[in-house]
Amino acid sequence: MEILNVPQGEFKLARYPVRKKELLRAWDAADEYLLNHLHADENEGKILKLLIINDSFGALSTALAKHHITLWTDSFLTTKAVNQNFSGNGIAASHIKIKNSIESVAGEYDYILIKIPKSLAFLEEQLARIKPYISPTTKIIAAAMAKSIHTSTLKLFEQYIGETKTSLAKKKARLIFSQNDQDIKVQDSPFPKSFILEGTDYNIINHASVFSREKLDIGTRFFLQHLPQSDKYKTIIDLACGNGVVGILAAKKNTSASVLFIDESFMAVESARKNFANAKDINNKAEFSVNDCLQGVAKNSADLILNNPPFHQNNAVGDEVAWQMFSQSFAVLKPEGELWVIGNRHLAYHIKLKKLFSNCETIAANKKFVILKSIKK
Repeated sequence: MEILNVPQGEFKLARYPVRKKELLRAWDAADEYLLNHLHADENEGKILKLLIINDSFGALSTALAKHHITLWTDSFLTTKAVNQNFSGNGIAASHIKIKNSIESVAGEYDYILIKIPKSLAFLEEQLARIKPYISPTTKIIAAAMAKSIHTSTLKLFEQYIGETKTSLAKKKARLIFSQNDQDIKVQDSPFPKSFILEGTDYNIINHASVFSREKLDIGTRFFLQHLPQSDKYKTIIDLACGNGVVGILAAKKNTSASVLFIDESFMAVESARKNFANAKDINNKAEFSVNDCLQGVAKNSADLILNNPPFHQNNAVGDEVAWQMFSQSFAVLKPEGELWVIGNRHLAYHIKLKKLFSNCETIAANKKFVILKSIKK
């Protein structure tokens, strides 16, 4: 836990989940830049109505908690981080209203504050959806590290909002100022998008934040070619499910199994829910959970876990999320239960799996990906 020093005060902040020997802060220079910029208005003693979008670990929400805040996020981990950091700073949860990305953020706002997401498609979805709630007096400010702001980023603001300018860079961060143009009509979001899943007649729906929205990515395609089939699989978990295609085809191959779809993205789980419902020839029982990996899932409850772990959290690359998924999978699997993992070859997941399970078998491999299986003994 580190201390954020900004004009609004000093705040103890931590990333979520909390990890030993954490080397990364719960905020970046773009958060600091935005908070310093806002301080002039705050000095006038106003209680502002703020819509904060993509506040990864709650730095903006915590520092601005004296105002009326609505936080809009696609991340379950963000909701946990905000609650954690509010509690750590003695701020009541009642000071913030949290809306997930599927929900509407209808309302009147003095400021709309946006941390630029990694996905340009997700930013486009958000700009399209906030446009109806921008009044003539609403100020729109976005923030990001300068390397994440491109010409295409600014063009989206101009397309959906209006005239857009950027600040000078400070500590390699920039602000974006967009002036609402009332002559720009409200435009429908182009999302969700869809594609026909190869070898099936399934129309796969993908919300804006879902990875590989317009076609099947090559890693998932390889995984689908090697999904296991057995009468012994009664409970299957599609962990980090994305749009759910892995769990859906696992259900198709294992008709007596129930399937649990889990992801930390609200849009991913909603995509998986719709895609499973649209697969009319599949009658398996299914549940859908927005969650922090397998947190709270009963121990010794699953026969098979299928996992394509992410190797980044926000813009930070690392194997902490994969390690958490593998460790929790070991606890959740029944004796003789199986964890099947696909990953890039260079990530060397076999080392971690052997350490946890004392075994790891290579099911298939190509030049880029490897599919591994570990059994809980």
